[in-house]
Amino acid sequence: MKLAYLAFSETGYELAVRLADELGGTAFRSGQTQSLSEWTEEHFASDDGLVFVGAAGIAVRAIAPYVADKTTDPAVVVIDEKALNVIPILSGHLGGANDLARAIAKASGANCVITTATDINGVFAVDEWSKRQGCKLIEKERIVRVSGALLGGGTVTVKSPWEITGEVPEGIRVVDACADADASADVTLDAFSKDTDTLHIVPPVCTLGIGCRKGTPKEAIESLLEKLIEKTGLRPESVTGVASIDLKKEEAGLLEFCEDHGWEADFYTANELAGIGGRFTASELVKNVTGVDNVCERSACAKSGGEVVVRKMSGGGVTMAVAMIDYRPTWEWKQDE
Repeated sequence: MKLAYLAFSETGYELAVRLADELGGTAFRSGQTQSLSEWTEEHFASDDGLVFVGAAGIAVRAIAPYVADKTTDPAVVVIDEKALNVIPILSGHLGGANDLARAIAKASGANCVITTATDINGVFAVDEWSKRQGCKLIEKERIVRVSGALLGGGTVTVKSPWEITGEVPEGIRVVDACADADASADVTLDAFSKDTDTLHIVPPVCTLGIGCRKGTPKEAIESLLEKLIEKTGLRPESVTGVASIDLKKEEAGLLEFCEDHGWEADFYTANELAGIGGRFTASELVKNVTGVDNVCERSACAKSGGEVVVRKMSGGGVTMAVAMIDYRPTWEWKQDE
């Protein structure tokens, strides 16, 4: 976690330096090289956590112009210059401000003041759980619905194709997606889902393997991806990257497609792909052209180290497959677990 500390006084700066030495990050004194607003604008955009050493009101006014989205805003924490109280004021769960405040409290001896309802009531926090599982939480507006039900003593259903190890939190009822693929749930942990009325929590577990004819435009690749998503329910947020044969490493359409999605592409030789174990959709035509009987499925497995979960789809001179790593979620969601 990249941290930046800003103090409003010399006493506060001494505390900021101590915290930076203990927890990492860089300490600054307000007004010396940058104004408060200049410093906040720069570090709000570039750092994972901002720690203001001084009055909470000053910090709130400083960050107000830059607060945008709870899924992307950095953690913001305030601690007074005498280290009496430390308070997370923005992005408590998804940004990690609550955990950062606890770490600062431990390092400084300050009283940690947590105000998040799920924390103070000891209730399962779905957004914090998502973060601890390394997942992306998609419909952030639905967090309130889930948390509200739990805070009211209700039951929330969680659907997953994987066994989630550990003790199931109070108020949670697990729906086995493998036993009932069409069952609805309040929360869905999956890389594939067509459910439109659930809070999707998506793990980064999939790799796209792609083959294409020479000169294939990115639009053709995009079109096949859309068809694959429509057919399978693949959540694009689960994709960690793209793979193909090295013959395609300079294909402009493929590279543009990857750039548009922010996906890194890896390329493998025919010999490397042929050495991948497993059952693949073989093609003599593909073998004659590339030297290996399948590009999309084998390359997806080569990059992910996992197994094929969506076999070769074809269209517009493009082939596409999906491989998934072995994923093992747990019910861990608290820092002290």
